[in-house]
Amino acid sequence: MPLNPFSAALDAQTEALETAADAFQRGSIAPDRALEMETIEVGLTPSTVVYEENKLELLHYEPMTEEQNEVPILVVYALINKPYILDLQPDRSVIRQLVAAGHDVYMIDWNEPSRLDQHLGLHDYVNRYIDNCVDHIREQSGQDQINLLGYCMGGTMTTMHTALHGEKINALALMASGLCFDRTGGVLEKWGDEEYYDPQAVVDTFGNVPADFLDEGFALMDPVDNYLSKYITLYENLESDSFVANFSRMEKWLDEGIDIAGQAYVEFIEKIYQNNELHRNVLELDGEHVDIERIDVPILQIMGEYDHLIPPEASKPFNKVVGSDDVTTVEHPTGHIGLAVSSSSHEDVWPEVADWFHDQSEQTGNSGAEDADAAKTETPETVDTTVEESQATATEAEPIDTIDGIGPTYAERLVEAGIQTSADLAETDATELAEIAQTSEARVKTWLDQI
Repeated sequence: MPLNPFSAALDAQTEALETAADAFQRGSIAPDRALEMETIEVGLTPSTVVYEENKLELLHYEPMTEEQNEVPILVVYALINKPYILDLQPDRSVIRQLVAAGHDVYMIDWNEPSRLDQHLGLHDYVNRYIDNCVDHIREQSGQDQINLLGYCMGGTMTTMHTALHGEKINALALMASGLCFDRTGGVLEKWGDEEYYDPQAVVDTFGNVPADFLDEGFALMDPVDNYLSKYITLYENLESDSFVANFSRMEKWLDEGIDIAGQAYVEFIEKIYQNNELHRNVLELDGEHVDIERIDVPILQIMGEYDHLIPPEASKPFNKVVGSDDVTTVEHPTGHIGLAVSSSSHEDVWPEVADWFHDQSEQTGNSGAEDADAAKTETPETVDTTVEESQATATEAEPIDTIDGIGPTYAERLVEAGIQTSADLAETDATELAEIAQTSEARVKTWLDQI
């Protein structure tokens, strides 16, 4: 039967009227939505600034539980954008997840460098800013060692810090961290290849690397979505309060980029991306070797399966070259930012991360300031008695690598010094053992306690 032309015309007219009415409705609420988007709040987990240096602010988050893990966590984000992506909204906040799980959490807010900061390099950020924050937290918490959680570039820098100051670190969690760039498939690795890109030319022009320069580069990695599709999706969901709120918070974070200190940018691109010096274990900061084989603490690698900025292949190879033999990997089906804000990540990943930090703090037996002070006040007679008792209870001359906590790296250093058995270990002064193994006396004490 032929289609009735009058019916078809009527249907088309009805559809057009409905579309116009729908557009009018969305248009009528658009001004209110625009105001909501402009005034949306982020970073709502209560905190206090407890330390400041140059532009840096160290945030300490208020506890949410009666009991807290005694070993604090310091969260270190990248020098790009603001760190509240980790505390974007209450139901999708990494910070709140950790605090609610009973952790004592701190986070560095780098803030924006001035033109006077353009000569700050990776040495300044790792050995000065991060290390000073670690020392402040150790003093404030009374703990010899603290936990680190580094995200993106922050993970790369916390890895450097742990290699250089491992005696201060209890456990290291790395979230979407760039650690290996040797044809790993990441778009940024290709764009930053020395054949096509000279970071020094950008710094020579601007001093510090402008946030807009970086933001546009990231947006061009997926131009259709970043310049078109997401706004169509916003229009289609303009009447949804929750969608608009979520969209607004993310856009606020994307729009509030910060500049990067010029020297740090050049060093990061050349040393980490172009020359892969961290993974090759040849990186030096201010003339000091960043020896990743010295990293012996428990490590947790958190990766996004669909991360196009730092694909898993830019993180996983690190597990085979680092000194620690205690490495756990979590790979979740999400992207770079999704690790921080997706609902699935907060359901599946972050409870596991919170538990991992609890486990590591219990297993490693962080002694704390009280134990350290007690050790300092022991008389020589007390120390000698302890060593004699350890010798008496060592019924077998077991190889040192059978002792919990002595991995291949420590074992190799001890054996080279002539310490091959548990009896040899018990006969050696704790301070001397710490120097030989290049670790802390607190960790050595846990070895001797087992004997």
